[in-house]
Amino acid sequence: MEQTSGKKSEAIHSDNKPQFNRSIGLISNFSLGFTYLSPLTAVYSLFALAVTLAGPPAIWWIPIVACGQLLVALVFGEVASQYPITGGLYPWARRLWGKKYAWIAAWIYLWALVVTITSVAEYTATFVGSLFGYAISAGNMLITSVVLLLLMMAVNMSGTKNLARVARIGFWCEIVSVIALGIYLLLFHRAQPFSVVFDSMGVLAKDGSYQPAFMAAALIGLFMFFGFEACGNVAEEVKNPSKKIPIAMILSIVFGALSAMVSILGYLLASPNLMNIVNGKITDPIPAILNEALGETGAMVFIIIAVIAMLSCILSLQAALSRLIFSFSRDQMLPGSSWMSKLSKNSVPDNAMIVSCLLPVTICVWVYFQPDNLARITAFAVIGIYISFQMVVLAALRQRLKGWKPAGEWTVGGWGMLVNVLALAYGLCGIWLLAQPAESSSFIDRWTVLVGLAVVVISGLVYMTLSRPFGRSNAPENDAIEHAKRLKAEQSL
Repeated sequence: MEQTSGKKSEAIHSDNKPQFNRSIGLISNFSLGFTYLSPLTAVYSLFALAVTLAGPPAIWWIPIVACGQLLVALVFGEVASQYPITGGLYPWARRLWGKKYAWIAAWIYLWALVVTITSVAEYTATFVGSLFGYAISAGNMLITSVVLLLLMMAVNMSGTKNLARVARIGFWCEIVSVIALGIYLLLFHRAQPFSVVFDSMGVLAKDGSYQPAFMAAALIGLFMFFGFEACGNVAEEVKNPSKKIPIAMILSIVFGALSAMVSILGYLLASPNLMNIVNGKITDPIPAILNEALGETGAMVFIIIAVIAMLSCILSLQAALSRLIFSFSRDQMLPGSSWMSKLSKNSVPDNAMIVSCLLPVTICVWVYFQPDNLARITAFAVIGIYISFQMVVLAALRQRLKGWKPAGEWTVGGWGMLVNVLALAYGLCGIWLLAQPAESSSFIDRWTVLVGLAVVVISGLVYMTLSRPFGRSNAPENDAIEHAKRLKAEQSL
């Protein structure tokens, strides 16, 4: 059912189609979005890369991107409030534009999520290796990543309530290992002045200027601030989704930005050898900083907490991807849709979950043969998500220009048009940054992000043209204005 308020609902799928149980409250929904966004994962994964590229000022990408993504979240919030439907971006794009447009948007988003899960699993595997003291070799990382993916799939398949419980555990691990640890480092182990966040420490681009170097470090912010849309991906499992999902999205970004700033600031100011991190002489700086500040035992405790938080991030990502595949398959949009659109006795799309695990496993095998390209693979995942995000933002703007006034229980009122335009402008800037070529003599390595994106888009268009999957569903499309009028009529009764 598509719930428009706590009391009213409108059927959008026929009664014989599988339905979820509404068991997720606001706190669990926020925890799901926050652990999917996972500031800890971005900080622990990309801190060294960002500081090496741009020095300490790389920290400013956190508030820059947070403000931009907050604009996107406001647009999504209005759409999700009017259309609280499982699958998030796919049904939103369908209702705002049409079935073909939604299909390609969801296709791009699907593959971006697959690669994102792969990236997070690979980054988590390095910390698991440090925890258990085995070599960080390509083979060990492959085995560890696959085991982690399978374990999180098992937890996901055990039921939505367990997903919510683990999301809450992951949330508190994020709080402890990001905010609490950052504050502790700032209060008791500060070795650098606060002014260091304005000091590039001699980092310059090849042309001798600082701006390209700073722009190259954008990935740490761009990688962090998506995941809030997961709050809407499980809409049909949320209580009173029209009100709660937009709030959960906004809270995810705000808390994510605050915690990331505190965490990065703590690591920067607590590092006695910051110049060696900037120069790349210390390649794994976070464990080194923790050992210096907390001792070996204390550092190990916080690595354990960090691993739990990163596993929760994988869990949330898998849940989001499985719901997207389920939603896609419920409308007969993919090969094997009948199989992937089934729910288990635990009200979980088990078959879609299996696919959500096996696809990242396949990419992990590819990473085994190309371990040096993990950062570029991560950038490909982010650009795919940004493009699919902006397709929804663009579709919302198109409807506004046609006279649409969002009619969910949560809106930004008269600010909607301005917010929508600014969100689109921000998103286009983010896409441009992510598309910048890498420094490599190989064409494929230099343009990994755009080559990967081209493969996904072209394969999607070919499949869409030959199989016409978008025509297999009678789900509503391009009805934003009409649906808003119906909702307003209901609300006036």
